[in-house]
Amino acid sequence: LGMQVQIKRVKRALASRTTNLDKYALMRDLLDRNETLFHRMLVEYIEELAPIIYTPTVGEACTKFSSLYRRPRGMYFTMHDRGHMQPMVYNWPNDDVKVIVVTDGSRILGLGDLGANGMGIPIGKLALYCAAGGIAPQHVLPVVLDVGTNNERLLESEFYMGVQEKRLTGDEYYNVVEEFVQAIYHRWPQCVLQFEDFSTDHAKPLLDKYRNQYPCFNDDIQGTGAIVLSGLISATRLQGKRPDQLREHTILCAGAGSAGMGVLEAVRDGMVGLAGHAITIKEASDRVFVCDVKGLIAEDGCSPEEWASFTPEQQMFAAKKGSGFTRGMSLQEVAAKAKPSVLLGLSAVGGLFKEELVREVASHHERPIIFALSNPTTSSEVTAENAYRWTEGRCIFASGSPFGEVEMFGRRFTPSQCNNMFIFPGVGLGASIGGIACITDGMLQVAALQCADCLTNEERERGQVFPSVSRIRDVSAKVAAAVIQEALEEDLSTNVLPEESLDLDGFVQRRMYYPDYVPFVKTVP
Repeated sequence: LGMQVQIKRVKRALASRTTNLDKYALMRDLLDRNETLFHRMLVEYIEELAPIIYTPTVGEACTKFSSLYRRPRGMYFTMHDRGHMQPMVYNWPNDDVKVIVVTDGSRILGLGDLGANGMGIPIGKLALYCAAGGIAPQHVLPVVLDVGTNNERLLESEFYMGVQEKRLTGDEYYNVVEEFVQAIYHRWPQCVLQFEDFSTDHAKPLLDKYRNQYPCFNDDIQGTGAIVLSGLISATRLQGKRPDQLREHTILCAGAGSAGMGVLEAVRDGMVGLAGHAITIKEASDRVFVCDVKGLIAEDGCSPEEWASFTPEQQMFAAKKGSGFTRGMSLQEVAAKAKPSVLLGLSAVGGLFKEELVREVASHHERPIIFALSNPTTSSEVTAENAYRWTEGRCIFASGSPFGEVEMFGRRFTPSQCNNMFIFPGVGLGASIGGIACITDGMLQVAALQCADCLTNEERERGQVFPSVSRIRDVSAKVAAAVIQEALEEDLSTNVLPEESLDLDGFVQRRMYYPDYVPFVKTVP
């Protein structure tokens, strides 16, 4: 049977499955049996299958990972492997690993600590690297660092496959990560390492430690920051403004974790950079208001002990003394006083944006920007339908997980999915084929700009703030070329010859994997 007939058979099998989790299990089985066909399916039906093999379905799949488990995929390094990780990496059969996605399972999407069951995330991410980013499957490696779990249900489950001990903390934890990082870079010195779904208390310290030593990045912090910046650039254009006018926005963000802080730092730096440094970092930071579970983060009304507990990033965005904003003010109170033009949801609290709040934000702006970015769908701060209804169809909306088209007020609205998959495959591809020594903020900023520039006129007319998912391979190629160009300007690329730099689009396209069967026997003329 040829490729097209096999694709039809898989399509028919998918149509017979009634739930997304059943479809996920079918696709995982296909991945284990026939990687080429699996990735070809993704390439041809990425819009339909991305929500199946990644968010939102992958969240449910991770909660049931042990029961869905059929065959091993990837590598597991546990806290009991200390002292043995360097020889362990040589158990992996491929000598040329280009991209590794690693998680410790401590903060899987908005679902919390899932331990070794978090392996579903690296597998899903790398499927998108192959299909959307054009990296061949033999060059990727999913990894779980199993340092225990604090999930009582998993600790008591007889079917849980991870280490059933409490999580390591402190130096013991960081020593395990250090040994793992040294081991992989000893064998694969130029591989790109993506940290994924690490808890807030570990994500930023790990990124800060390794980002200038190796080509690595944290997708929750930097990838989310880049895609939100890209979305805000596009949304600002939809308001009839120039990208440099991003600095005029006032932002209210629900969520003060590592992802939220990473997003706000990226947006703040974008406000400054796009304005040609016409405003300072402090001025841009003062246009941002952040609420955590206790309310607004502010200097006034905050005890010295609580202030000391905030991270430097949280302190940077805290409302300053004498500003009229106090610690603990609700989202509603902040919205009424600050009159934000942008409402960001990074809280993982489903339905957090109530009607009164959304209407308050919309009352101050003709086209308010509302991004409900938490995954999976059940954790989204507001649905697309409610966002459009409560703003009389005036808002510019995007969400972390996909929502279908909405018809109301005599119009059809097409919600955009603000998903990191428009960023990380291109960044990883560019860093890999460009031989980039480390992934800088400048590279992530140009990735955001390039993603926004990839929107077609037709997509803008439909109100989209991101390109259609069906064009994701083209977007990834453009992002990769932009990242390599920035790396060349920063003198951080080692794999691109001077003549190749004249046509980076062609350089990237020629190196992208396309899933097709390779003949075993050459045809005799």
